[in-house]
Amino acid sequence: MCAGCVNTVETQLRECDGVEVATVNLVTKAAAVQYQADRIQPERLAAVLTEAGFPSQLRQDDDISNSWAEQQQTAQQGQGVRVAIATLLLCFSILGHLHHVGGVTVPILSGLWFHFALATLTLVGPARGILQDGWTGIRRARPNMNTLVSIGALSAYTASVVALVMPTLGWECFFDEPVMLLSFILLGRTLEERARFRATEALRGLIALQPGNAQLVTTPGKTMVIPIAQVQVGDRLQVLPGDKIPVDGQIETGQTTINEAMVTGEALPVTKQVGDRVIGGTLNQSGVIVIQVNRTGADSTLAQMIALVESAQTRKAPIQGLADTLSGYFTYTILALALLTFAFWYGAGVAIWPEAVQMAINPHHGHTAHQVIETSRLLISLKLAIAVVVISCPCALGLATPMAILVGSGIGAQRGLLVRGGDVLETAHRLDMVVFDKTGTLTTGQPRVTHCQSYDPDLTPDDVIGLAASVEKGTRHPLSAAILTEAEHRQLTLTDVTDSATTPGLGVVAQLKKQTLHIGNEAWLAQAHIATDMTNDAVNTFIAQGQTPVYVAVDHRLVGIIAIADRPRDEAVTVIEQLKSQDLQVQLLSGDRPEVAHRLALELGIGVSKGSMTPADKVSAIEKLQSAGRCVGFIGDGINDAPALAQADIGLAMHSGTDIAMETADIVLMRDDLTDVLAALDLSRSTFNKIRQNLAWAFGYNLVCIPLAAGVLLPNFGIALSPGFAGGFMAFSSMGVVLNSLLLRWQLRERCE
Repeated sequence: MCAGCVNTVETQLRECDGVEVATVNLVTKAAAVQYQADRIQPERLAAVLTEAGFPSQLRQDDDISNSWAEQQQTAQQGQGVRVAIATLLLCFSILGHLHHVGGVTVPILSGLWFHFALATLTLVGPARGILQDGWTGIRRARPNMNTLVSIGALSAYTASVVALVMPTLGWECFFDEPVMLLSFILLGRTLEERARFRATEALRGLIALQPGNAQLVTTPGKTMVIPIAQVQVGDRLQVLPGDKIPVDGQIETGQTTINEAMVTGEALPVTKQVGDRVIGGTLNQSGVIVIQVNRTGADSTLAQMIALVESAQTRKAPIQGLADTLSGYFTYTILALALLTFAFWYGAGVAIWPEAVQMAINPHHGHTAHQVIETSRLLISLKLAIAVVVISCPCALGLATPMAILVGSGIGAQRGLLVRGGDVLETAHRLDMVVFDKTGTLTTGQPRVTHCQSYDPDLTPDDVIGLAASVEKGTRHPLSAAILTEAEHRQLTLTDVTDSATTPGLGVVAQLKKQTLHIGNEAWLAQAHIATDMTNDAVNTFIAQGQTPVYVAVDHRLVGIIAIADRPRDEAVTVIEQLKSQDLQVQLLSGDRPEVAHRLALELGIGVSKGSMTPADKVSAIEKLQSAGRCVGFIGDGINDAPALAQADIGLAMHSGTDIAMETADIVLMRDDLTDVLAALDLSRSTFNKIRQNLAWAFGYNLVCIPLAAGVLLPNFGIALSPGFAGGFMAFSSMGVVLNSLLLRWQLRERCE
């Protein structure tokens, strides 16, 4: 119900033997627990919470994909009916008090016994759950927000009952106060729950992407429909136009365009052909394809996205620590303040300011100031104390951080930015140094032929590339792929070779008809005693430009040289410029040759670059920056980047990279687009700003409204809050936090447009 409840549940879990870490999310009402399986079972943890007054159940692995949204919707059912009943009772109560406003008296509705019946119906009807939970909190010595509301409502009701049955006391009946109070509370909580439900739209949208069935190819030309849970790695599935891709896989036959916006945030459809991988949950638009399954269940991209989004909503931002600490003592503090308020006004306040008190509490009452002091001292003090109890709101404090994180991480998921937690969002906004890997990050990771030079008058550049491609078509490395792609682009006819042998790190030797071909680096040709002196000038130029030379020799005679380079991403220059415009320093750390790294850095406008960096060197470089007081973000994609991603304050991984890099990173860029680095930082700043706004609102609300409810304006201005209006303010405070968090959607949407 509030941050106090969160603190209570976390304490209950941590006190269990074998529990190491326990965090509770107030918005999603889920607990994430790290425990020792040999000491306690999760079923026991759920039982402990249920016994403590927090009904809980263990969520199975498949619940997130099958019933999470239904559980969220079920949680809202019944609230509308309770609010409708409470609102009807509130309307009757208002009609019965029209004589205070315009002198209008409604028969029956203006009678005290009628208002007694209304208040009683409200307490035993729609508000019964609040009272029961409040009593449970008192009985277990763990008071919560419902405890405060229950104390306020029952105090007002009890005082009014006493005034009704003992009219000689001269007390005022205010049965409208518990009706107004509980109606406002119920209405506010219902609106709050609906806003929370809307805030989880991104997660529910991800869950809804998973289709329920798949078409399994049994024999060529024949398929059968099977439940998605029965799909296994290696299965062949047919996907028709208009259908969702059931699971992750690789296209085996067919060609199509796929809309991946729902997973990666990429607006334009992507053309896919044989060999390309597809992501489960994306939409097949144009062609019939058959895919071979390579990931299912929890290993699929969609399942990992859902898990990351949920993790982001469970992991707390450090800034939330203050709110959690205060909320743990909040209820006790408010009860103490209410007692002090009662004691002050009962002991001295009413006697010192009788006229102001009379006008503020009941301006229509016919008693004199002296009669107010004599007959209403207890009543006036009680109403102010009740207002203090009711207006206080730890809910706003508890919702301030998780609501913003819930909305922020959800928006990120919709745009292909998977953020691991609130702590990541908080840290990311403090970055002042961004370090890039080169290959596959700043560059496409797909080398291409940039130049070809022939040293044989009988061979054209096309002939040289054709010879090299004929040899390389039986090998598997990035340079061979570049040569083969160039041969395909030039529409060259390749020849089959024989006796091909590859020496890793050097090159390939093969027989083409009666000729011996050597394809490789300078060391490879030197080992075969093939002279390369005539290429020195060209090679030096290629190296200075960050290109890699590949030598081609026929029968131990150099015939040509092919220059290959990994080209920068199209958006790299713009991203670097915008990072620097945001006062972020940028560096490049690469395992490639220093001259290649330096050349790319110059081209992109990066001031500091280092080459020939091992994974340990990258970690060491980041550690030095951190020891100098820098908050470092590292962006990479390969296995060798995983240690640096872990060492950096924030690690960002490209989705096209390796699984280990994505598992290590704090933020995963699903679109494989460097502009998402800017989007991730913008999301972090916007979310953290919302957290600060929410906390400022929550603290400011309590700092202003609690003294107001205690009567601080009463002596000079005659202004005091009734318990009913105090309840309305309390409900509004939580709604303010929720609505302010939801504003993130519109703000980020306008920024993108």
